[in-house]
Amino acid sequence: MPSTMDVRDFAARFMTALGRGDPDEVRAFYAPDAALWHNFDDVAQTVDENLNLMAWMARKLPQRHYRVTRLELLPDGWMQQHVLEATLPDGRPFRLLACCVVQVKDGVITRIDEYLDPAQAAVLRTLRS
Repeated sequence: MPSTMDVRDFAARFMTALGRGDPDEVRAFYAPDAALWHNFDDVAQTVDENLNLMAWMARKLPQRHYRVTRLELLPDGWMQQHVLEATLPDGRPFRLLACCVVQVKDGVITRIDEYLDPAQAAVLRTLRS
């Protein structure tokens, strides 16, 4: 495993890229066959599916920020808790708390297991147009 500082730096750069919402920038962090699983639907997205969702979020929530509240190193990556803070199109504030377990191999993310409360995310379904 890379050094503690390398993993923390990689994690910070990944979250910054997510916040910018640039699919090509984020793709560089993923292994081509990475799996991105969510607890609320028990489905593992492909990289392309995940990047499509990220691009949609960037369009619908252009004023957003990921605030990491906890990061713990694991033998094969890291676990983090974060809050997605955004402004909804109607001006209301939005917060979504999440916990992610991120696996890294050979310098790229191979899997993310994301846990969040679907009740908090329910407001996003109204933006699907």
